[in-house]
Amino acid sequence: MAQGSRRLGPRRFGRFLAETRGTVAVMTALTFPVLIGGMALGTEASYWYLSQRKLQQASDLAAYAAAVQVRSGRGRADMEAAASDIAVASAFRRGEDRITVANPPGSGGLSGDPMAVEVVVDRQQIRFFSLIYDTEPVAISARAVARVQGGGDACLLALDPIAPGAITVSGSSVVVFEGCDVAANSNADNAFLMSGGKVELTAGCVHSVGGVSATSSLNLTACAAPNEQSAVIRDPYSDLATPLNVGTCAPSRVGRNNATTTETPYETHPLGMPVRRYCGGLEIRGDVTFDAGLYIVDGGPLRINASTLVKGDGVTFFLTNGATLAINGGADLELTAPGTGPLAGILFFGDRADTGLSHSVNGTAGSTLNGAVYLPSSDLDYSGNFSGTYGCTQVVVRRVTFTGNSALNVDCSAAGTRRIPVSETIALVE
Repeated sequence: MAQGSRRLGPRRFGRFLAETRGTVAVMTALTFPVLIGGMALGTEASYWYLSQRKLQQASDLAAYAAAVQVRSGRGRADMEAAASDIAVASAFRRGEDRITVANPPGSGGLSGDPMAVEVVVDRQQIRFFSLIYDTEPVAISARAVARVQGGGDACLLALDPIAPGAITVSGSSVVVFEGCDVAANSNADNAFLMSGGKVELTAGCVHSVGGVSATSSLNLTACAAPNEQSAVIRDPYSDLATPLNVGTCAPSRVGRNNATTTETPYETHPLGMPVRRYCGGLEIRGDVTFDAGLYIVDGGPLRINASTLVKGDGVTFFLTNGATLAINGGADLELTAPGTGPLAGILFFGDRADTGLSHSVNGTAGSTLNGAVYLPSSDLDYSGNFSGTYGCTQVVVRRVTFTGNSALNVDCSAAGTRRIPVSETIALVE
């Protein structure tokens, strides 16, 4: 054995094992990576939670913004643009995160509800400290559903977005809206206009995207004051397809004075309805009954003369190629729109492509128009008591002027018309 070398005997080895000096340093060295990793993971998990909360806020705001577009009757492109813009203003990262807008929602308790919008925001969150455990990004998602709900019903809607006097009540007219509101989508200061010393108007409430200029003879039964700067009211028939202009041209004069005539459509329209087409206008005289079906007036006026009785159940008159309504004040009408089918609730339908036209609808106090007068691109001069005891006349036009005594009623459930909802609210429901 070399000099100076020492053998580690049993006694010395025992003392070595019993030695405790430096233990803390050793244990710290062994556990420190685990401790640091746990602290890093906890810190990063808190960051993930914060990101998720921010995404939830972004999805809530985006769903609400998209629902505003639904309330106004705008399409999916507007919903997606509004949702994306408001989300970016919150925590959404355009180009990195993904936003999905569904109307109606594809899941949840409101699946299939057209008045609800679902927004889902997804993010692939890159890792920082936790890269020591996994290199895959962390999936973070948030979902929100907003719904348009509540509100009352209007029986008159003027669609023009900028016109002054979009709804005008003038002269010495007395206009009564039975149990319903009126609404103007124009942003003009006088979108709703009453003028004339003897003019009177009674309605549940008046709603205007712009302002209201009214006399003291405005009588509101369901609100204390007009609702100015209101939300845009959606066109309830905006998704209704324009009927194809087809069919053999029939004689443009129907009926004779002091005679009774029945008009029957013998051809079939692609919509599946019986159809009869009048080229160059339609003039009605005498006592005429229109059987159920679609009647196309291709150009010229649809003229109903004085001392004429016109009846029809389940009928729609489609005006195209510049055709206009010209209903004489001495005419007596008893017309009802189809209660079901592709044109349910539509009594008069003006082609959307025919802009700038002017129509006149007048009638006796005994007249009944059950259905919608839908002239979305045209103006209407309206004077007549068409609702009858159990009737319903709904008017959706570009602009309307009342120049005589008139009455409209909102109880349109039997006529197949759609609601014109006003004062709707938006709520986050999921």
